[in-house]
Amino acid sequence: MTEALPARGRTSRNETERGAVTAEFAVALPAVVLLLAFLLAGGAAGITQLRLEEAARAGARASARGETSSSVEGIVKRLAGEGVSSSLTNDGEWLTVTASAPVGGALGPLVPWTLRASASAPVESGTP
Repeated sequence: MTEALPARGRTSRNETERGAVTAEFAVALPAVVLLLAFLLAGGAAGITQLRLEEAARAGARASARGETSSSVEGIVKRLAGEGVSSSLTNDGEWLTVTASAPVGGALGPLVPWTLRASASAPVESGTP
């Protein structure tokens, strides 16, 4: 089977659009990379928030059982990481543990958020 060649002086459609895909890719690539960075930062913030919530719950349970404040702080740091700060408040009936930390992950330093979580537990009877 023979192939038809374009007439002289005319260019085929493929020749005039040569390089268009490369140019479109070069324009779209920064937007895709930026979207990926936002998704990774959001995922890191979500994971950090979940770790803080679990650490605050565990700290409140331990505090309600009668653990010391330094022991509660150790539990919170073990579950949420070393960069977490925690506080313990006691109003007589309820013990509240609040944990806060900056967003973790590789993009964490670029995200200026400080996440917080708190949990409360009733003081168990017999607890000083």
